[in-house]
Amino acid sequence: MNLQRRELLLAGLGTLVGMGTARAQTSAAPLGVKALVFDTFGTVVDWRGSIIAEGAVWGKSKGITIDWARFADRWRAGYSPAMEKVRKGEMPWTKLDGLHRMLLEDLLKEFGINGLTEGEKDHWNRVWHRLKPWPDSVAGLTRLKKKFAIAPLSNGNVSLLADMAKNAGLPWDLILSAELARHYKPDRESYLTAVELLSLKPDEVMMTAAHRNDLQAARGFGLRTGFVHRPDEYGPTRRGDTAKTGDFDVVAENIVDLAEKMGA
Repeated sequence: MNLQRRELLLAGLGTLVGMGTARAQTSAAPLGVKALVFDTFGTVVDWRGSIIAEGAVWGKSKGITIDWARFADRWRAGYSPAMEKVRKGEMPWTKLDGLHRMLLEDLLKEFGINGLTEGEKDHWNRVWHRLKPWPDSVAGLTRLKKKFAIAPLSNGNVSLLADMAKNAGLPWDLILSAELARHYKPDRESYLTAVELLSLKPDEVMMTAAHRNDLQAARGFGLRTGFVHRPDEYGPTRRGDTAKTGDFDVVAENIVDLAEKMGA
């Protein structure tokens, strides 16, 4: 065998070995992860667009003309302060449905919406159960489900998340929620209760979210982290969080891209 041919063969072999290594790194579960748990509001479902769209239809049927984008933003703006009151012990444990309803009562007054029955208020409060998924969510989750256990890990209560899964076609293996720990994220208990219920170690579970604070908290308790870009979560009001490669264990453009990077 002449020297030139030998060098070509060795180069080709090196390329094949490199490709095989790259393929193994892509297809093997990165970092020993066995389960992925997901933030839902904003990461998996489009809360803002869903509320605006349903509000426009519902408002038309009731003769209500308001700025539904502003209504959605104001409702969401009350979310963290309400949970913080529970977290600090200023309020007893209250499901997210209950917090949303408290906020809704104030919003109805703020926007001058009067005369609704209790049934109508309850129906509108449950718009959070009917949020629509981002276009890539179901396809990406379906791919991930073939290789990993997948579940929401949301501040939404269990019944809210179960209804959302049915309405949006989200293929969860099980429903995990802050309600099960009776602690809202980013409390330690909300993450580690989910890990315990999965019968896994923290570093075998990947918290997946479009929100840096959620992932930073989870990482502090030993979980792996996956960031999903959702630049349009807040519409034109503000830009969604961003991350670059290396900020978290995996950084993906969407959930389909996440599945690709997880070898699913």
